Amino acid sequence: MVEMFFPVRFFHPGNTIGLNELIQAPYNYLKDDDGDNGATATGSLSMTITNKYGDLVNRADPIDICKLPYKITLSTTGGSLTTEYGVPNSTSFSAGTVSYYISLPLSPTICAVRPNLAQGSSNFAGPSRVWDPNKGFLTQAQSPFYDFNFPSTGADGLYFDLDINEIDASQLTWSPVSKGGVTATVRLVKPNNSDNWISDKSKYVTRVTLNGPRASSSQINSSNPGLLTGPSFTPQTFELEGRNSRGQVVVKYGFVLWKWFVNRGDKDDTLSNQSSWCRSIGYRLSQVRDLTNATCAGQNSGNWCQGAIGATPSSSNNFYQRQIGAGLFTEWGYISRYTGPNFADFHYWTSDASGNDQFIVLSSLGTVSGGEPNDNFYAVCVTP
Repeated sequence: MVEMFFPVRFFHPGNTIGLNELIQAPYNYLKDDDGDNGATATGSLSMTITNKYGDLVNRADPIDICKLPYKITLSTTGGSLTTEYGVPNSTSFSAGTVSYYISLPLSPTICAVRPNLAQGSSNFAGPSRVWDPNKGFLTQAQSPFYDFNFPSTGADGLYFDLDINEIDASQLTWSPVSKGGVTATVRLVKPNNSDNWISDKSKYVTRVTLNGPRASSSQINSSNPGLLTGPSFTPQTFELEGRNSRGQVVVKYGFVLWKWFVNRGDKDDTLSNQSSWCRSIGYRLSQVRDLTNATCAGQNSGNWCQGAIGATPSSSNNFYQRQIGAGLFTEWGYISRYTGPNFADFHYWTSDASGNDQFIVLSSLGTVSGGEPNDNFYAVCVTP
């Protein structure tokens, strides 16, 4: 009798191996009851690994617990197995597929973080591996590779919530983290009444608040406010550590802030005045790509947005699609709805132009349109 065993452990450097190779050394996945040698086989075995989102996973990739379970699929072509002796000495088999699922014991993890979810569903929703309309941005990377996590942009007073699994969040303590003139503070708080993306205001949330360079009320109303006080912002990595009652770090979340924005609040003005104001504080007026990943295509598009260059990954319409690293309004959503940062629910000037029109961006949707330089709109400045 001849039997064939298909291993789950797979040492071959590729994802496909010939069955004849499998029955030879060093694998030796063949047993002949009579001890005969000289067996041969035709056909092949292939393996694919996918995470819970259906994305292909390389065998050398570290396991991401937020993307478990992994599915291992082994597939064989049809083939035959032949031994030197025996009656009969050959058998054939049909193609087949079998799947195995790999999971691990659960430990405290942060698999999603929640900014404003408004304008986060339907055509505003990013790819499912990046954005969940009910949870927010999914964690893209674990320690210490934080470059692709939300947020990549920040402004004083903006906040988001950590979705912590497998532990009572009230039992954790967090220390503030300060880098490059910006501090990230984690507190257990009840949502603000204005947080209309959170239905249950009585339930505590683990909230991360960013504080850093901002304009004072006197600076906002001055035409020549002068440089902001404090250290100038430089891109920095933030690692937040949740500790249990014994002081042990049991959960982490990290992100890299690449750009810092300073809002001029409720002061609208002409293009030249707003641009001058940004230069006075040591920043620059935002470009379209600093604010939104909208493209001049699909819905809401027309000659008013022709020539505008938004951030990437790009939306397929002239409004933002929630993505990480694709602009301030894109990442944070309906930005005027946050309590504290004092963003306006209207158009913001950009330094980008097409012909005689200057591009402006609607803060609530990230939609690009054009304005006359002498019109009055709002300003948000950025560095670097």
